[in-house]
Amino acid sequence: MKQITTAITLLIAIVLIGCTPRKEFREMVCYELHTPYSVKYEASQNLENEIRQVMRDYYHAINPFDSTSIIAHVNRNEDIAVDSIFTMVFNKAMQVAEATDGALDVTCAPYINAWGFGFKTDSTTVTQQLLDSLSQYVGYNKVALIDNKVIKQDPRVMLNFSALGDGCACDLIAGLLDSHGIENYMIEVGGEVRTAGHNSRGSAWHIGIVTPEDDPDGNNNNLQAIAMLDGRYGLATSGNYRNFYERNGRKYGHTINPATGYPAEQDVLSATVIAPTTIEADAYATALMVMGREKARTIAAEHEELAYYLIYIDENDSIRTEQSPSFDKFLKK
Repeated sequence: MKQITTAITLLIAIVLIGCTPRKEFREMVCYELHTPYSVKYEASQNLENEIRQVMRDYYHAINPFDSTSIIAHVNRNEDIAVDSIFTMVFNKAMQVAEATDGALDVTCAPYINAWGFGFKTDSTTVTQQLLDSLSQYVGYNKVALIDNKVIKQDPRVMLNFSALGDGCACDLIAGLLDSHGIENYMIEVGGEVRTAGHNSRGSAWHIGIVTPEDDPDGNNNNLQAIAMLDGRYGLATSGNYRNFYERNGRKYGHTINPATGYPAEQDVLSATVIAPTTIEADAYATALMVMGREKARTIAAEHEELAYYLIYIDENDSIRTEQSPSFDKFLKK
């Protein structure tokens, strides 16, 4: 009798094992929203619908191009309680603004719009007088979040989270995958990346750092370096080589210096940052484009969790690179 019971137990176990879905690497690529994104993950179930819902929630919170989004209501000074996604992005923006002396400032929306890179376009020629007038309601210290409500010192203050948005989306999807116990994944949203574990070959995720060449159509695939991420990291790159325009023989990039209202004019062509989360990497990459190489060294010394890789142009118009000591372990040799 005991042998029969054991045999039945074994048979049930075999049947259950046979019915358990096998883990496999899956990939989804989506172009249905404002920014294309892709997710590679090892799981026994398909999570595409849940990932799409995460992205819809993300866009509803902070997409300024959508008139029904929370941030659009905030920018119109309408009475609205913000959600957890908006709160996370707002708090991280304020934290990085403090750490970078305002080099990242999400109240720069009026400047960004004036230069033609924002959610509103204005055909008015940008002058110093215009920038001076806009500066009256630009400044991260002119806005606060209290009891889920955005409080402004001036109703003309507007927010634009584009410097953290793609990084935020990566982290939100990562949170979903983590909640399902998924250990190996790579998320890419608008060029920003979040990783965990390893790829389908059991090795580190390979992330290319593009050589910054004028490329408004996004067709340049020439790589300056390759970062290898083995574990849980966020990586983001900021640069003006894909989002710029020329007027009267002069090139204007989309990275705005909050202190002046003008496009940043550093010698840095692109800044790549690796951090514990992609929203942090995204925010600091933008800030380093504004701050330049010297201040980047100070930031890296003060924040050991950050690693950066800068591509810049020297006095002879040659492309050079500079990296923090902590970035070296990530570079493919």
